[in-house]
Amino acid sequence: MTRTIVASATREIIIGFDQPFCVIGERINPTGRKKLAAEMVAGNFDTVIRDALEQASCGATMLDVNAGVTAVDPNATEPALLVQTLEIVQGLVDLPLSIDSSVTAAIEAALKVAKGRPLVNSVTGEEEKLEAILPLIKKYNVPVVAISNDETGISMDPDVRFAVAKKIVERCADFGIPAHDVVVDPLVMPIGALGDAGRQVFALLRRLREELKVNTTCGLSNISF
Repeated sequence: MTRTIVASATREIIIGFDQPFCVIGERINPTGRKKLAAEMVAGNFDTVIRDALEQASCGATMLDVNAGVTAVDPNATEPALLVQTLEIVQGLVDLPLSIDSSVTAAIEAALKVAKGRPLVNSVTGEEEKLEAILPLIKKYNVPVVAISNDETGISMDPDVRFAVAKKIVERCADFGIPAHDVVVDPLVMPIGALGDAGRQVFALLRRLREELKVNTTCGLSNISF
C-alpha cells in the first residue's frame, strides 16, 4: 500500500488509502480574501493566527499556508512573506504544513525554514514548472502535490487529466522522486460546469490508485461552484 509521510517537528502523518482521512485546512490563503491580504502586507497576522488555531481545534490534519498577496500589492515579496507566515504557523500548531505557492523562489525559501517534512503544493504538468520544482522536491526530500493540468489548461476530459498526472509521476521518477511522494490532485470540476463531476472524479481517483499507485488529494469545495 502506498504511503506518503508528512511531518511537523513533533508529529508525523501518514497519507494512504488504508489510513484515516487527511483533512488539509485551507483558510490561510489571501487569494480572494482582500482583507486578509491587506493585513498580511501590513504585517498584521492576527487573522492568520486565528485561522491556524481554529482549524487545528476543529480537527484539521494538516494546514495549508499560502502568502500570495500580489492582487493587493503587486510589489509584495512573496518569498519573505511566505517564510514569515510559515514560521508563525509552525510556532502555533504541531500539525504538518503544506507550502502553497506558484512561485519557485517562495517554495525554496519556505523549505529552508520548514520544520519536519512539509508537503509542497504544488507542481503542474508544464515542463518549465517540472524543471523548476522537482529539483527542490528531490533536494529537500519532501512530497509534492501534482495538479492534473498542463500548458493546455484544465481539461474536462478525465482521460486527459489522467495522462497529465501520469506524465508528472514519470517526470518525478526521472528526478529520483518515488511515487509514494507524489500526491495527485485530479481536479474536481464544479457541478455547474459538469453535472457528472462527482462520479467522474471518483472514477479518476480509483484509476490513479490502481494504475499509478499514488495517493490523491482534491479541493472538495470546488464541487459546489
